[in-house]
Amino acid sequence: MAAIPALTASGAVFKNFIQNPSGLKDNSSRLRIGLNSYSFNTPLMNGSMDLDKLIDFCAEQGFFAADLTGYYFKGYPEVPSDEYIYHIKKKAFLKGIDIGATGVRNDFTYADESKRKADIILVKKWIDVATKLGAAVIRIFAGNQDIGTNSWDTVAGWVVKDIKECVEYGKQRGVIVAVQNHWDFIKTADQALKIIKMVDSEWFGLFLDTGSFRQGDPYQEIEKTVNYAVSWQIKEDIYVNQKPQKIDLVRLFNIIKASTYRGNLALETLEGDPYKRVPVFIKQAKEALENI
Repeated sequence: MAAIPALTASGAVFKNFIQNPSGLKDNSSRLRIGLNSYSFNTPLMNGSMDLDKLIDFCAEQGFFAADLTGYYFKGYPEVPSDEYIYHIKKKAFLKGIDIGATGVRNDFTYADESKRKADIILVKKWIDVATKLGAAVIRIFAGNQDIGTNSWDTVAGWVVKDIKECVEYGKQRGVIVAVQNHWDFIKTADQALKIIKMVDSEWFGLFLDTGSFRQGDPYQEIEKTVNYAVSWQIKEDIYVNQKPQKIDLVRLFNIIKASTYRGNLALETLEGDPYKRVPVFIKQAKEALENI
């Protein structure tokens, strides 16, 4: 594996500031529970719920923040009207809900460069949406194409080149770009770290998905990457040697507390009725947070 370039000193300072503005590493009161909208994927996609109702639900359940993924804005992948974006922004503000992040479906592992360029345009459009929403982070993917005879490092070169263009645009618009480890092109902590350090920007980080480190011990993988996290998807199950088991939230939150990360901890449920599962999960998360 090729040598990994070091993060710049300025990047490290900026990263510590945005995640831990107080400068106090143990200031765990800055860890706050949020909700990833994918928890309500089925009702949001079938129209029985919309973003207004999701924000109402978050307020009723005591969430601090919500991640409003782009898929759930009508007309996606086209961007919504400014009128609707500002309506959602105002609604969330009046309900006391921070809009932590948005996200898109992109794929930078295509061999066809024209497809990758189209997804760069998509990401840039939604960076503009994030700016208007007041979301600090946009979540992107590396991609999930079969790389065929290409080496991982070769495809990583494509991915990094495209991400860098998005990150530079995000920097201009005040939005941090975060790649999710999604058990796709990025499967391990080392792969995530290699991408992050190749991009080497204070405006880029990891959207840390606790359910998608599935080789070996996921808690060790999380410990390797936690200081590069700028947002989270905390799922009910974690995978130990590719076998699911219930996540140990106290253990996870202690790892986070010992890191430089401070900010939203977005929960995500994947199965069952979210109206029933999400309230149980937030209760468990709040109790775990109190126990650290």
